[in-house]
Amino acid sequence: MKRITFIVTTLVLVLLTSCGEYQQVLKSKDAEYKFQKALEYFNNKDYMKAQTLLDDVAPYYKGTERFEDVVCYQARTHMGQKDYTNASDYYQAYIRNYPKGKYIIEARFQLGHCLYLDSPDARLDQDITKKAIDAFTQFVELYPSSPYSEQAYKEMSELYDKLAYKEYLSAKLYYNLGSYLGNNYLSCEIVAKNALKNYPSNSHQEELSWLIFMAKYQQAANAFEEKKLERARDAQDEYYNFITENPDSKHRAQADKILKEINKILKQ
Repeated sequence: MKRITFIVTTLVLVLLTSCGEYQQVLKSKDAEYKFQKALEYFNNKDYMKAQTLLDDVAPYYKGTERFEDVVCYQARTHMGQKDYTNASDYYQAYIRNYPKGKYIIEARFQLGHCLYLDSPDARLDQDITKKAIDAFTQFVELYPSSPYSEQAYKEMSELYDKLAYKEYLSAKLYYNLGSYLGNNYLSCEIVAKNALKNYPSNSHQEELSWLIFMAKYQQAANAFEEKKLERARDAQDEYYNFITENPDSKHRAQADKILKEINKILKQ
C-alpha cells in the first residue's frame, strides 16, 4: 500500500508541476520562448498545449518569416488532435500564403489526406470526398515523384470507390422501387451505367453490372407486347456481357436461370 501511495503521489506531483510550468509559459511575454515550448509540447504529442501556444503567438509573428512555421505547426497540432476540418483549413491557408514554401509538398498532400479522413459515409453528401480527390489530383500532378505519391494514389482510389458505392446504392434503390410511380428499372440501369463509366476501376463493378442485367430483364418481363421482344434481346445481350466480364460470378447460377426465362420470351 505504501508503494502504491508513493507512486500515486509522485504522479500527482509530476502532473501539478507540469501544469504549473505550462501556466508559466502561457503568462510569458516572450513569443519566441512560447514558440519553442510549443514545438517541445508538439514533439511530446501534447498537441492541445502546443496548439494553444501557437495560436497565442501567431498574431505576433504575422508578416515575419517565422509565421510560415507557425501556420504549418498549427495545422500539424490539429492533425495530432484528429481535428481534420481545422487542419485542412490551416493547410489551405499555408498553400494560399506560401505556394513555394518549404512545407508546400507536405501541405498539399496533407490537405488531401485531411479531407480523405473527413470524408463521410457513402450514404451522406460526398462534397468533401470530391474536394479530397481534387486536392490529391493537384498533388500528384505537381509532385509525381514525391514520397507521398503512392499514398495519395491509394487514398484517391478509395475515394473514387466510395463515390462508386454511393451510385451503386442509388441504383439499387431504383431497382427495389421497381415499377412504382414509373419505370425505376430504367433509372437503375442509367445510374449503374454512369457509375461504371465515371469510376471504371471501382471494386463494385460486378454488382453494378448485375443490376444493369437485372434491370433490363425486369423491363423485358414487364414490357408491353410491342416492346417485349426488343427488350428481351437487349436483356439477352446484357447476360452475355455480364458473363464475359464476370465468368466466376456468385450470380452465375441465377443469371443462367434468368436467361432461360428470357429465351422463353424470345420463343413466344
